[in-house]
Amino acid sequence: MGSVVLKTLSILLGVFFVLVGVLKITPFISRELHRDLRKEFVKYAKVFPLSKTLEFKVSPKWYRRVIGGFEVALGIVLALIPHARLRQIANGILTAMMALAIYSHWMVNDKFERLAPTLVWLFFYFTFFWS
Repeated sequence: MGSVVLKTLSILLGVFFVLVGVLKITPFISRELHRDLRKEFVKYAKVFPLSKTLEFKVSPKWYRRVIGGFEVALGIVLALIPHARLRQIANGILTAMMALAIYSHWMVNDKFERLAPTLVWLFFYFTFFWS
């Protein structure tokens, strides 16, 4: 029973990350959300962790595209690949990306409403996939 639940959750999370990644890459799903994400990633690129320590400037456009591309690719792995080890690797990378998202939201002083979904997904991940 637990295996069926985890497989179902993995598929649903995979589809969710594919949709969110597509939103970041293209306005195909929603022009307004895509435009809002483009504006937000300008702020997030300024607080990218390596930008101050290594003086590495990241382009907001490429930062958004890379994050979105990773979400699409890892979402496909979660949804379609039956190999458990690959799904664990995808979960680990997505967890790190969510931690980066929380850091970015925190550093630009976003309202809690923008930070809350990421926190919920991170807690959900820790509860179901890392326990």
